[in-house]
Amino acid sequence: MTLVLLAALGFGGVVAARSADPSFSLATARPDELAASLGAIGAEDRALASQEARLRREAAGAGGAASPGASPAPGGSSGPGRGPGATADAASGAGAGAGAAGGADAERARADELAILAGTVPVGGPGLELTIRDPHRAVDASVLVDALQELRDAGAEAIEIAGVRAIVSTYIADEPGHGLIVDGTSVAAPYVLRVVGDAHTLDQALRIPGGVLDTVAARDGAQASVRTFGHLEIRALRPAPSPRYARPAG
Repeated sequence: MTLVLLAALGFGGVVAARSADPSFSLATARPDELAASLGAIGAEDRALASQEARLRREAAGAGGAASPGASPAPGGSSGPGRGPGATADAASGAGAGAGAAGGADAERARADELAILAGTVPVGGPGLELTIRDPHRAVDASVLVDALQELRDAGAEAIEIAGVRAIVSTYIADEPGHGLIVDGTSVAAPYVLRVVGDAHTLDQALRIPGGVLDTVAARDGAQASVRTFGHLEIRALRPAPSPRYARPAG
């Protein structure tokens, strides 16, 4: 039985990124849609960076129009080459440059968040490692799907299972006589899930009565153990998808 994960493992609810289109949902976006969004953000980032550089040049030029060492004369009159208009223009240019810089930073942060969702960049942070040992092959795909769901609900921001980066389109299926299939890759026990998120919250989610740890313990000979980390890295990556139909809106 194939169990397809159509939820985004909670990433969309944890990450505050949103597309310019209010109807676009990161939690349900396909990999090609994420790639299209990344492409649009990259273009916006480059445009904002160019605008920032131009405004900074203009601000520097307005400020440099004053004669070296010039200062306002007593009584409030301006010194040579530094009229009130020049001062106002410099301040306006500096403010616009700061605004453009803030916009570029926001776009870069948004691009990073989308890349994490798409699984195309390595990530690091606090988290945990869940190891499921299954000597008698009593653990089926439903157990790992439940584990991913509980981790999602607890705020997992990135998940790797047996060396495969889990994303929105991840599926887990039983492979009779061997173990499981994760996104087309055969994996055998022990199954190791590496998760980035709030380590304490994730750990407590796995330990709720009737949760994943209890489910595994009820399977013939199976055991589950959890280790928390102050810093854990996930380096398994997905290839950047190439959108076939999706294009940036607007």
